[in-house]
Amino acid sequence: MGRKNFNAFIKRQKAEIKRKKKLEKQLRKEDKKNEETSGDLQDMIAYVDEFGNILEEPPEDQEAILTPNSPSDKEEK
Repeated sequence: MGRKNFNAFIKRQKAEIKRKKKLEKQLRKEDKKNEETSGDLQDMIAYVDEFGNILEEPPEDQEAILTPNSPSDKEEK
């Protein structure tokens, strides 16, 4: 006898869960829309070093690192 009302209760629960998820999604969408972004090109650029790591700032001059200016190096060449 109570089975008929039980199905209606489950349907209401599912509808409530679905409504909450939709509301949360809408709130996330609005938050993302209102979030400030600079849109500046410098903020979007990423650099890659010789090891393949992604950096936010440009890597140092690679030639200066590989060939230091010391007198002993010049004698060996």
